[in-house]
Amino acid sequence: MSDLSIQLHWHRAEAEFKPNAYSAEHTVQYNSNFDVMVDAAPDWGGDPANTNPEQALASALSSCHMMTFLALCAKAGWPVASYHDHAVAHLGKNPKGQMSVTKIDLHPVVRFDTGFTVSDDEMAEMQDRAHRYCFIANTLADSVEVNVL
Repeated sequence: MSDLSIQLHWHRAEAEFKPNAYSAEHTVQYNSNFDVMVDAAPDWGGDPANTNPEQALASALSSCHMMTFLALCAKAGWPVASYHDHAVAHLGKNPKGQMSVTKIDLHPVVRFDTGFTVSDDEMAEMQDRAHRYCFIANTLADSVEVNVL
């Protein structure tokens, strides 16, 4: 199977390295040409203008779920015209009492070509299949909820 990688770059901006007195802002580089500014979540002192690892995790799951859904729809002959999602990563303590992303909710909205429709049950089944086949969802196990709108 494939090995996929990123480059992460961080340099201390402060004169001294002390607890709670340094910036965690860093760059994540994809494919040697696309840089994303990343920081801690705002609740942990990060710049809200930057993305954070928890958002990136929700983004990875949402993207993977969508690509899996689109592949399944293409095979089924469902003419998807647009797909929108609002993914939410929930932070809290896991059963071990550690801070973690305790759950990620997806809220996909799918539109089809004019004249094509599916029932709510058919949509729920296709979204469930996408969830079961999504690489990222399989990595995260039980912490994902797909809320079909």
